[in-house]
Amino acid sequence: MSQTRKRRVAAYARVSTDKDEQITSYKAQVDYYKKMIQSNEDWEYVDVYADEGITGTSTKSRKRFKEMIDDAVAGKIDLIITKSVSRFARNTVDTLVNIRTLKDAGCECFFEEQGIWTFDSTGELMITMLSSIAQEEARNISENVTWGHRRRFEDGKILMSYKHFLGYDRGEDGTPVINPKEAAIVQDIYTMFMQGKTPFAIARALDKRKIPTPMKKDHWSDSTIIHILTNEKYKGDALLQKKFTVDFLTKKTKKNEGEVPQYYVEGSHPAIIPPVEWEAVQAEFARRKGIGKAYSGTSVFSARLVCADCGDFFGSKVWHSTDAYRKEIWRCNHKFSGEKKCSTPHLVAEQIQSLFLRAYNELMQDRTQVIADCAEMRDALLDSSAIQAQIAKVDAEIEVTTALVAAAVKENATLPQSQEEYHKKFAALEERFTEQKNKRAALEAKIEERKARAHELDLFMDTLAERDLLLETWDDQLWLTLIEKGTVLPDGSINFLFKDGTEILAAE
Repeated sequence: MSQTRKRRVAAYARVSTDKDEQITSYKAQVDYYKKMIQSNEDWEYVDVYADEGITGTSTKSRKRFKEMIDDAVAGKIDLIITKSVSRFARNTVDTLVNIRTLKDAGCECFFEEQGIWTFDSTGELMITMLSSIAQEEARNISENVTWGHRRRFEDGKILMSYKHFLGYDRGEDGTPVINPKEAAIVQDIYTMFMQGKTPFAIARALDKRKIPTPMKKDHWSDSTIIHILTNEKYKGDALLQKKFTVDFLTKKTKKNEGEVPQYYVEGSHPAIIPPVEWEAVQAEFARRKGIGKAYSGTSVFSARLVCADCGDFFGSKVWHSTDAYRKEIWRCNHKFSGEKKCSTPHLVAEQIQSLFLRAYNELMQDRTQVIADCAEMRDALLDSSAIQAQIAKVDAEIEVTTALVAAAVKENATLPQSQEEYHKKFAALEERFTEQKNKRAALEAKIEERKARAHELDLFMDTLAERDLLLETWDDQLWLTLIEKGTVLPDGSINFLFKDGTEILAAE
């Protein structure tokens, strides 16, 4: 006499947050289903698959859910019990795909709250209806959350992922407060950058010091360093809604490029980096970008000293690196590479610093006029009316070309003609359109370049206005903020080009 095999039964449980009360609910669900299955004589207990602290509308992030599906497909489960359709999945596609996968594997599902057995003739229709309702609820929740975030943005209230943001903790009133230990790391990152180090070199330095990343990982990436160096929150401001959700089901986000409003809040929280220093870092980023691959800095002098003979940068060299006579010097990188050796001498840091101080003090003798001239240049740069007029002209040309393309396509579709001639005509119009688009992009880039230059002059003026007229000691920050480049001449003097365009020759 053959014995009927017991039905192998599992359960799925999920709670959506990691709050204490939800953790209690999670444990209660696991215990409830285990006892329920084991108390049925016709059932064989397999497991309670449970995901703790997981939320969202997709099943992609639920590890135990995936294991359960895999086990069912492998023939290890005959029945899965879960509380409701919304616990199983919150969008129609996930729900139906998984139920059909299980059905094909011979595994039935039972949803307690709705009393649905998926092998029942009405089961799939009910599942479709109920999961659609659950999907609409998820949409409403997402839209309500988004609406709430945007109202906060409009009120100037900032949101910050404190667990992943170095330097700040959530204060008692919900606003950011500085974490002194982490803030010191942020300040070190800014200092190293302004001393000439690249983001990659900074990352390796932090790895060497065994400092964990904002995500508490062991290895720093240069992209993390760049994010810290360019995030306005470190100067106490906040640009809100940099990204937005484009799909409430997948939670896919994209960079906000004008699709939804952005809000900039000044002084929204305490600054870790002084605003002037933060702006100097952004200007340095722009300078290094302009230099390109030629920049591989290790010092504040990197890519700022130029050889008068060949135009190449001065680089650091170490003499007697392994003995007591060790000495770091700065010399033209191309000095011995050409047909003729460059006549510019090597310099030590103290010489460069001394010459800069002389040039700075000479510049400051007429500080008022220098600042006035800078303001005039800044205003001229910000006046983009002539370029905007050119853009308007190009836009008109683009509109004409677009109309010609549309007419050519329509004509080809309605009148018989040589396709060879048509393709030539179309190719010519396409080339014309591309040229106009490129011309427009170049004009827009020119406006952005002028804005960046104007911003650099603002920083230059602010720095001059707050500094002493006479400088006796070297200042890294001042050098990086004021100097565009220094051209080293054969006699060892340096012709300094300041960022306002002023040139001052300094000699020993």
